[in-house]
Amino acid sequence: MDTRITAISTNLLRIPWTGEPPANGIMPPAHRELLVLEVKTQDGIVGMGYLQPLAGGLETLDACMREMIAPKVLGRDALEIEGIWQTLWSSTYWVGRAGIAVFCLSAVDIALWDIAGKIAGLPLYRLWGKCRNAIPAYGSGCWRGLGRDGMIARAQHFTEMGLKAIKMQVAHIRPWREDVKNVHAMRDALGPDIEIMVDVNMGWTADTAIQAGRYLDEVDIYWLEEPVVCEDFTGYRRVANALRTRVVGGESHFTRFDLRPFFEHPSTPILQPDPMRGGLTEMRKVAAVAETWGIQIAPHCFHELAVHVMASIPNANYLEYMDWNDDLWINSAIPVDGMLRPRDEPGHGLQFKPEILRDCRIGGFEANGLRP
Repeated sequence: MDTRITAISTNLLRIPWTGEPPANGIMPPAHRELLVLEVKTQDGIVGMGYLQPLAGGLETLDACMREMIAPKVLGRDALEIEGIWQTLWSSTYWVGRAGIAVFCLSAVDIALWDIAGKIAGLPLYRLWGKCRNAIPAYGSGCWRGLGRDGMIARAQHFTEMGLKAIKMQVAHIRPWREDVKNVHAMRDALGPDIEIMVDVNMGWTADTAIQAGRYLDEVDIYWLEEPVVCEDFTGYRRVANALRTRVVGGESHFTRFDLRPFFEHPSTPILQPDPMRGGLTEMRKVAAVAETWGIQIAPHCFHELAVHVMASIPNANYLEYMDWNDDLWINSAIPVDGMLRPRDEPGHGLQFKPEILRDCRIGGFEANGLRP
């Protein structure tokens, strides 16, 4: 079998929202943007990776992929997944270590694992060593912009689906005292048996997080997420030491190197790595290091992909079920009885609907050839 990489192509997508756009104050109000990457081997096996940057940068990602990534991947053996990761990490180090370069590295890594699973004839969670069949999910998307009643209605939509946990937002749009009232109202509406996660999206200082968090302690929330900006590791520890509630984070950090302070001072019992910030290779490494310190993993978004990692590690916590992309896939990953299960097709098993790839394309490139 000839597994040398002969072609790399991207497809830039701009996709209208099917309903109301997320009222989170972050994402473009009119559309979603994705970069879909395909890596093809000499024998015709195609692996797919994808990126959803959430707040712009689509063409910048494509330029980095074309200039800095594709030339270093063409001609390599697609099964050299660790070797290619290391090549891309080191060759982009001066302008990378985070941001655009690592996003692009991640898309390649996802596509290469897809190829590896297809060659082995196994879904990724089995290729990596299955640990469980299903992972609990929480419903995410109780956006602060919906207002109190809207957030509660959104949460009840998730609980009617059978989910036993939801996540709501605070900070940025509303003063913290109103946020506290919203969380108390959510607890009153859902009762004592539904877990409530609260996401600050880095919107408070440590002092505000402690002040507000003491009131949130009263309603037994499951966690307080990203209470301070991601660089403020001292603030994380201050908040964690002041509250009874778990303080979690990690979605804005790139690779295990960026997460190292969480391991050196393990006051954060759950980390939330993003598969777009290091790929599947790096997420599995983060999970392995985290297990050493008794830390669990609850990935940021992209549940349809992260489910394979979570089903193959011993320290899985929750998956974040975000339903905003359910319409993009031929077979969407939707929780049943509050649980998400990995698909059993070889690789990651994800396929965009052909009409999405066709009708929503706004650009991209294709590079061909083998290195001498």
